[in-house]
This record gives sequence, structure tokens and C-alpha cells, in this order.
Amino acid sequence: MRQYKVRLRKMERIDDLMTHQLKIIQSDEVFSFSLDAVLLARFCTVPLRGKIMDLCTGNGVIPLLLTTRTKAIIHAIEIQERLADMAERSVIMNELQEQIHIIRGDLRQTHETFGHGYFDLVTVNPPYLPVINGVQNTNEHFAAARHEVHCNLEEVIAACAKLVRAGGKVAMVHRPARLVDIMTLMRQYRLEPKRIRFVHPRVDEEANMVLIEALKDGKPEVRMLPPVIAFKNKNEYSDELMQIFYGKE
Repeated sequence: MRQYKVRLRKMERIDDLMTHQLKIIQSDEVFSFSLDAVLLARFCTVPLRGKIMDLCTGNGVIPLLLTTRTKAIIHAIEIQERLADMAERSVIMNELQEQIHIIRGDLRQTHETFGHGYFDLVTVNPPYLPVINGVQNTNEHFAAARHEVHCNLEEVIAACAKLVRAGGKVAMVHRPARLVDIMTLMRQYRLEPKRIRFVHPRVDEEANMVLIEALKDGKPEVRMLPPVIAFKNKNEYSDELMQIFYGKE
């Protein structure tokens, strides 16, 4: 794939996006993507064509990875101007402007632009932690990525429900501690959980992530998939993660 040259801002760098011949702009001054985004991009059930929305897209890693699995048009929304700008330049750098469209905006208002039920799939890697009194990260970008500064869990799920069509899917990655809240809110907004997969750092450690996919207006029935084990010893990635990172689709 031919890649355009783009202008980097101070403290930015270009990283390889595993073996997909994709590159992404990152910076230590903002929250970089991590394993949860990579796993969500692989876990979600993608339409071969159609329309996808990625909420809380950050620097655009999920849309970039999804282009290796689908020809669907992908819209992605990010409220932080700096991250949205990084995502847009990464899209240009990878010559994916025809497939990925980055929007700087508030996910709570996205349905006002696209209308209800516009998308076949909505993905989201939202902030995990409620805003509480006490010490929070002084870096605004890290704080917004980790804490529900710009939106809370219910607002995220409500936005997903408005954007996805009947029979369409919503895929989310979150903390297992919030699973009951997630499932309760999903049902409240007519999103029926259908597939759940826990992610464990190691085989003898409790899960620290959960992947959940729901069907808009689906019937009650959920599948508990085999867990993802991230490491097979202290520092060596498991065979499954090595396949995700470096293997073929």
C-alpha cells in the first residue's frame, strides 16, 4: 500500500500497526491505543459491506484495523480535537480517505447528523471509570480516555442504540466490574446481549476485560465464548494473540 507523507506535530511519532501494512500516529502526550482496542476490532462481527460507526475512536485505531476485515464505509467520532486530528492524518497517511471518515464531535449528538438506525455495526471502546471526587490524572487527554468526563456509560449505550439499525450489532469492550450495568442498560435500550468473551492476563488470573456484542431488537439468548488468555507465561504473548498481532486474517 502506498502511504502519503503527513505532517507530524511536536512529540508525535508513526508506529506500525502490527502486520497489516498500516501505520498510525501516536504521542506520549495523549492516550495511545492498547490491547482492548485491538481485541474489539477482531471480536466484532463486521458486515462485508454497509456502514459502521466507531464511537470514542481516539486516534482511529479501530477503524484502521477494521479496514483489513471489511469494505464497509466507516465513520468514527472523537470529541477531543487533538485525537481527532491525529486520526484524520493517520487515515490520510494510509490512503483510506474513501473508506474512513473521522468526525470531531459529541457521540450524544451523532444521531442528529445521521438519523436513527443508520449503521449496520457500532463499535465503542469507552472510558471505563466513573468520575469520582479525588485525585484524577492532570493530563486532560488521559483523564478523558480513562474517566467518564465527556459521557457516561448510559449515554454511550443510548447513543449506540440510536445509531444502529434493527437487526444491527453493537460491540463494546469494557471492564468486567461493569458487566451487570452494561447488560442492564443494553436491555433498557433494546440491545440484546448475544456474545460475551472475557479477557484474562494469564490463565490463573481473573479477567480484566470483557468483550460484549449485542443485537438491536434481538431475542434473549447469550453465548459465553471461550476466554482470551493474553500471556502464556510472565511476558510471552499467547498463541491466539500472536495470531491476532502477526498472523493472517
